[in-house]
Amino acid sequence: MKKSIIDEIIEILEKEQFVSVENFAKKLFISPSSVRRYLTQAEGKGLLIRTHGGAKITNSNNLAPSFSFRTQQNIVEKKKIARLAVKQIKDGDVIFLDGSTSAFFMADYLKELKNVKVITNGIDTLSLLSKNGIDAYSTGGKISDINRSALVGQKAVDFVNGFYADIAFFSAHTVDKNGIIYDCFEEENHLRIAMMKNSNKKILLCDSSKFSTPSPFRLCELKDLDLLITDKDVSLNYSNVKFPKIIF
Repeated sequence: MKKSIIDEIIEILEKEQFVSVENFAKKLFISPSSVRRYLTQAEGKGLLIRTHGGAKITNSNNLAPSFSFRTQQNIVEKKKIARLAVKQIKDGDVIFLDGSTSAFFMADYLKELKNVKVITNGIDTLSLLSKNGIDAYSTGGKISDINRSALVGQKAVDFVNGFYADIAFFSAHTVDKNGIIYDCFEEENHLRIAMMKNSNKKILLCDSSKFSTPSPFRLCELKDLDLLITDKDVSLNYSNVKFPKIIF
């Protein structure tokens, strides 16, 4: 799947933090006026900040990037992972989806299945499930102060504890060299832990770019999972880590 111009702009900014209109035009092989138009569109989505003569990334000094920003990162990989994840679900299953963008992309493919019930704390995910006619439950709870697209708090945890799911699908910010899984949203980890505890299978959705340095809040370890779905075989670089089954 070909990346959009906005996807390419975000990738360039992630590497360089600030880029001028002229440099964008050279890198993207488009006119400066087209660059300005795309920058305006991306700024409207909260993906970047326009500056005099160019643009800078919105999350260069922000540990918790916005949901809109994250949906523009590694889209091809995340959609591939989402399609593979949906193949793990049977008609009639009950599943948990966390508030991650990886889980969000799954919502578009669930319409291919019958009688699937979804419990999620993702606000955007819930909206997409509704649009696609999927039987869905909101966890309720408080809108996260840090990630405004996710519901968190004890009420959400209590709701999750009232269900038992066939599969819990979740993502995370990073997996370190020891196979420990971390996230940058502390409150969402509490909900993920409840989802994993109340499900038959635990499946991590994680593109290969996330296998890097730790994030602040520890969630669990790769060895605790039933399945890892990613975009390529990441285990080759982890000789001392016990991996679950991997699909890519």
